[in-house]
Amino acid sequence: MLYQVFETQRTMMEPFVDFAQAAAKLFSNPHSPAGAHPWAQRVSAAYSLMYRLGKDYEKPAFGISTVEVHGVPVAIQERVEINKPFCELRRFKRLSDDVQTLATLKTQPVVLIVAPLSGHYATLLRDTVKSMLKDHKVYITDWRNARMVPTDQGDFHLDDYVHYVQEFIAHLQGRYGNCHVVSVCQPTVPVLAAVSLMASRGEKTPLTMTMMGGPIDARKSPTAVNNLAMNKSYSWFENNVIFRVPGNFPGAGRRVYPGFLQHAGFVAMNPDRHANSHYDYFKDLIKGDGASAEAHRKFYDEYNAVLDMDANYYLETIRTVFQEFKLVHGTWDVLNLDGQPERVRPQDIRSTALMTVEGELDDISGSGQTAAADDLCTGLPKSMKKHLEVPGAGHYGIFSGRRWRDTVYPEVKAFILKGQSAAGEKKAATQPAKATAAKSGRSPAKSASTKTAARKPAARKSTARG
Repeated sequence: MLYQVFETQRTMMEPFVDFAQAAAKLFSNPHSPAGAHPWAQRVSAAYSLMYRLGKDYEKPAFGISTVEVHGVPVAIQERVEINKPFCELRRFKRLSDDVQTLATLKTQPVVLIVAPLSGHYATLLRDTVKSMLKDHKVYITDWRNARMVPTDQGDFHLDDYVHYVQEFIAHLQGRYGNCHVVSVCQPTVPVLAAVSLMASRGEKTPLTMTMMGGPIDARKSPTAVNNLAMNKSYSWFENNVIFRVPGNFPGAGRRVYPGFLQHAGFVAMNPDRHANSHYDYFKDLIKGDGASAEAHRKFYDEYNAVLDMDANYYLETIRTVFQEFKLVHGTWDVLNLDGQPERVRPQDIRSTALMTVEGELDDISGSGQTAAADDLCTGLPKSMKKHLEVPGAGHYGIFSGRRWRDTVYPEVKAFILKGQSAAGEKKAATQPAKATAAKSGRSPAKSASTKTAARKPAARKSTARG
């Protein structure tokens, strides 16, 4: 019922929001009679603030048209490579007519960025994508607003998230031979599960996985977000934050955790800071500080754009990650595409290098929560593990802004390049052995990979159905 009440209120407010927008433009226009009034700037600022507080925020665009690769401008074309009911695998294809630049682009590593499905859209990682496009072929998981997914498309579970990640990895491996995975915040858990299950089955796993600010072990340095999930019962969440989508959306009737409730939770974490930010925006408009006002708009256009999450996925994440800690306890079973449970065993990962990144001042995923992945991946030697703690960085600072660009990204770039180079050296080392086997009429690759080859039909089946 709450969702319907919210939508009714929003609909009733639309005329007033539209009026505020028109009035703000009227009083800010020096050529209109209203714009000549001595208090015109102040009145325009008040109406502009009213408009932004009341408007409906749609999904922002990535808006990345060009990047520079070694000093040469390269055009970016967005395209959807795989279209799933709850997610699009979005590619940022780089285009250049410079022969040398084109040759460079073709040799750069392939990266799958797994964006969080925790309230905001994947465009929150715009800065992450833009930085990585300089040195990588980039794909990202672009999650859909659950209220826009018709109920005949089925429900979305945490297991489905894991399947999506596996399918996307397999797609990139089939196209390029292999790939690297970067997960930010919430997806660190399902990504670790996906790679673990692939390793347990003997399938090819990504060359590297970089995990940034995620709740691998939410018991360590619990934050306000963790405490809420830990201290409230499963039934409390089900009874208090889950509602059905109203009839004016394609997903009418779907049970979701609504975006407007999530947004209220985000703001409630730091209400004073947001109030001061809006007041500063009002003052900037009065002063005519267009640059500061525009920076405010850009931030809140992204921050205020939220999506609904399918109730099954949300509740299962609460239980699995924040209440029963199944990943760290080794008790997490994921149903495969045939409906059979498979135990998540990070210790089976042996060929995927691991990097963990944490912010010193992260108030979403506390210190040690992401680094816990190192303790779980016991099958990896220390030489294949790397941890980075970023001084002075909060949660958003490790994947966006100056600290991301100056401190984190160079380290991530070097880690991926090291993993890419190690794979190339390993491949080169096997060539003499293959040549010797060919001269002797034997095929050691065939005998050594009989078990792996036997698994391939199942892997293809998983990809087709995932």
